[in-house]
Amino acid sequence: MPTPLIDIAVNLTAPAFHSDLDAVLARAAAAGVVAMIAPGSTVADSARALALARAHEGVVFSAAGVHPHHAATCDADTIPALRRLAAERQVVAIGECGLDFFRDLSPRPVQERWFAEQLDLAAQLGLPVYLHERDAHARFAAIVREQRRRLARAVVHCFTGDETALRTYLDLDLHIGITGWICDERRGRHLQELVRLIPRGRLMIETDAPWLIPRTILPRPRSGRNEPAFLPFVLDVVARCRGESVEEVAAHTTATARAFFALPDGPRA
Repeated sequence: MPTPLIDIAVNLTAPAFHSDLDAVLARAAAAGVVAMIAPGSTVADSARALALARAHEGVVFSAAGVHPHHAATCDADTIPALRRLAAERQVVAIGECGLDFFRDLSPRPVQERWFAEQLDLAAQLGLPVYLHERDAHARFAAIVREQRRRLARAVVHCFTGDETALRTYLDLDLHIGITGWICDERRGRHLQELVRLIPRGRLMIETDAPWLIPRTILPRPRSGRNEPAFLPFVLDVVARCRGESVEEVAAHTTATARAFFALPDGPRA
């Protein structure tokens, strides 16, 4: 039996999964992925993620949030709508939310406002929060720091930053999500060193599928699509870089994810 794994971020609402989601979930189960979280990128997308969590009870869970790319779409109805979604038992986090100054698809002041609003919502509800940060370390850390004491738990998902950023986030008592970026011999070499610095109990693994397919998969799937069944490839590289066994890393990252998202030990009744 494969060692149980939890994929803390897989974008199951993406069009890439529309035609064969049942097969994707079956392959994930065969690879040992026992649970996965589908984050939201808009209010409508968060509702779709919730619908998937209801349809695949106990295996898929969801989060409700607005990605910084879509911050400009937020209005007075956004936070009340996210609050209503978060009241559903399948919703285990707020997010993903944060700052993305790499693409700047929404104006930076708008991103900052709605990031802070979603952190406040997570604090009010006592839910963990998914954090997204790209090329925005200083402002991101400042906004998180303002509310950190009020937040239950927070994870910087798909961490790709440098050592300064990692140490800042660990000092803020944040969890860290590592994706297939670490498997990339071109862009991920620095993560192979940094992953050793993340303490047990703060590290989780994810695919961020359908993107970031691990480059260690050989032969590379024709579709180029990532999926939860490929999480063991992330696990393998993380274990090698940390000097731990695959079984050790699987055990402590799965335990951390269960505790972080307050997931049940098995399928819900």
